[in-house]
Amino acid sequence: MRATRFRALRPVLAAAAALVVAGGAAACGNEGSAGDKETITFLTHWGPDQVTMLEAAAAAYEKTHDNVDVQIRAVPFANLLSTLRTQGASPNGPTIASIYDLWLPELVRDGLAAPAPPQYAEDVASNWPSNLVEDVTKNGKRYGYPNEVDLYALNYNKRLFAEAGIAEPPKTWAELEAAAVKLTKPGQQGFGVITSWPAGVVHPFLSLVASNGGQLLNGAAPQLTDPKVVAVAELYERLVHAKATDPSMSQANANTTGPYLDNFANGKTGMIIMANWWQSSLQQAMGDRYADVGVAPIPVGPSGSKSSAISYSWLTIVNAKATQAKQDAAWEFLAWLNGPESQNVVKGGKPGASAMADVLMSMGILPSRTSDLKAYEKELSDPFLKVYVDELPNATPFPTVLGGEQATQVIQKHIEDLLFGKASAADAMKAAQEEAADALAKANG
Repeated sequence: MRATRFRALRPVLAAAAALVVAGGAAACGNEGSAGDKETITFLTHWGPDQVTMLEAAAAAYEKTHDNVDVQIRAVPFANLLSTLRTQGASPNGPTIASIYDLWLPELVRDGLAAPAPPQYAEDVASNWPSNLVEDVTKNGKRYGYPNEVDLYALNYNKRLFAEAGIAEPPKTWAELEAAAVKLTKPGQQGFGVITSWPAGVVHPFLSLVASNGGQLLNGAAPQLTDPKVVAVAELYERLVHAKATDPSMSQANANTTGPYLDNFANGKTGMIIMANWWQSSLQQAMGDRYADVGVAPIPVGPSGSKSSAISYSWLTIVNAKATQAKQDAAWEFLAWLNGPESQNVVKGGKPGASAMADVLMSMGILPSRTSDLKAYEKELSDPFLKVYVDELPNATPFPTVLGGEQATQVIQKHIEDLLFGKASAADAMKAAQEEAADALAKANG
């Protein structure tokens, strides 16, 4: 996503934010008044545990806002954007939606994302790092509350490394290849990849590109035939040829879990590049074996000078197609949910942290509000998350541009063609270059 957007995030771990309490009765306009309740719906893709936490937060909010009814709805990740698009204009459609930042440009263009009223725009500007404020800003207007920051790192199985006689995680591609071969044996792959999920395919690939000194875009032009990018495709090709990567073990399902996760959790995958948010999934799947999980920076390629992982973020937006009364109620709820006023309203909540931060941290996701980072500073130093936090200053944000989603799907297709032996590295990148350029041109035409 953006090249420098996350560079300010690491320093804020040590700084407390000035508290700006936005909203209040004036925003909703009818708090405490008689009459029917205003029902607002919150659309998310999170699992049952996180939905339960959001419902607890909503119930706490309703105790002091008795004219508002907040309903939480969850759909699989694969259905999240389509649900927002198809139901957004319906009277009973989602009022609030959790979205991937790559979707924001198109939702703004299509009139589905409402700009934040001044008091909430100021709340965001005062309490979030400037790079994340930029992320929710399009055409000079802010369109939502930043929530989570995610990036990638190399996850590896320390037990399998010890059994293979590998003393430490690889720092370079050469070490990665050598380790992957040593870790490979019948029923066990050295280096795992992900398929059947656009971001799961493309983000790890581009993290290796960034660590080789390459980039996805130069301005608006894709760079997929650049030698620094083709080199990653050739790395994948060699790993598959050496049987150190087994594409049959790579599939993701609609909930972004599936065989790729199972194989790592069950000790059948030695290494995989994955984001911080799957920590809770690993803990649940592995139990005591979670102690085997190690985390390291992305190995540096032959043309690179430092490790750099792809990063991205999520935000909550308000539906511009909702009635003005629903929009007003939604903005007030979001300001409360993302602010310290909502502290300690969910089970296991952290004093000083927002309810949103508590939900995010339950999944191993990095919160983004400055005061939340301060409240969770100790937890963000645990062995799994610490590497991700430390690597944030070096992250390469995925570009949020019109056509970015379509270009991602194009790149996914051709990486998968390479992995399953349908195209060579050079041919896959040539086809991806042509089709991605066309997708971006159409979106911006």
